[in-house]
Amino acid sequence: MTNQLPNGNAEKIGQSIEITFNAFSFLQKKLKKNGFDYYNVTWKIPQGSTIDNLLVSLKLLPEDVEGVFLNGLIKPFDTIIQDGDRLGLLPPGTPGPYRVMLGIVQKDNRK
Repeated sequence: MTNQLPNGNAEKIGQSIEITFNAFSFLQKKLKKNGFDYYNVTWKIPQGSTIDNLLVSLKLLPEDVEGVFLNGLIKPFDTIIQDGDRLGLLPPGTPGPYRVMLGIVQKDNRK
């Protein structure tokens, strides 16, 4: 099933892309409270959307998310999302060794 995020009228003007989305740890609880699915969800979002735009659409604050996997790689929040991309949101508090392995340490991916 494909969902439409509330902020976009991309469907109406035919300029939408589809992404697959997952959230981890306490972000799942926050998204559920905000009324969003969080596990292997297919979303339609406006073409040209960035990761920042997606977070706003999901009613998440930048400090709620420490890292975003885009097709398996940690990417900055200003990255433009492409059709067919797979995203995973990682909350703050990931244990130290995993932060190094995942490529989060010593990066501020919000910029």
